[in-house]
Amino acid sequence: MTGMAARASNSYSSMEVETGIAGASPERLIVMLYEGAVKAVFAAKTAIMQGDTAGKCNSIAKAMAIIDEGLRCALNVEQGGDIAANLMALYDYMSNQLLYANLKSDPAPLDEVARLLCELKGAWEVLEQNNRPAPQPTGKPIPAFADAPERRGASTSFGKI
Repeated sequence: MTGMAARASNSYSSMEVETGIAGASPERLIVMLYEGAVKAVFAAKTAIMQGDTAGKCNSIAKAMAIIDEGLRCALNVEQGGDIAANLMALYDYMSNQLLYANLKSDPAPLDEVARLLCELKGAWEVLEQNNRPAPQPTGKPIPAFADAPERRGASTSFGKI
């Protein structure tokens, strides 16, 4: 990718993230953090496979920052009880795995971290869907169905609808 194309792509990605953050629920924000961490872990694995030491270090540092400064900081240990404590321990484990992967250029710990992040992301996606408010009816007919055949008593080759 050329320099200008890379800058344009980065600007678009940044704008897309900013737009997503603006109207996001707290659950959606956590899902976005998990998505970012997973992307960074996969980028680190790709960098290891390609022998790109700088790319590996940058991607692992990004994943660790998301876990430490985003996910860990979002925990409320006083109110979260055992769940928050367990997540804190899991984040510690993931950070240690990332450090090991960086030190040894070993992709196996990255696979483990990605698996854990994806499982947690899935749980937060379910929580997000369950907490999403139900759409409120407007009282207006849906235009596509306003003059549907069954409303006019029309017949088809299958009989009266």
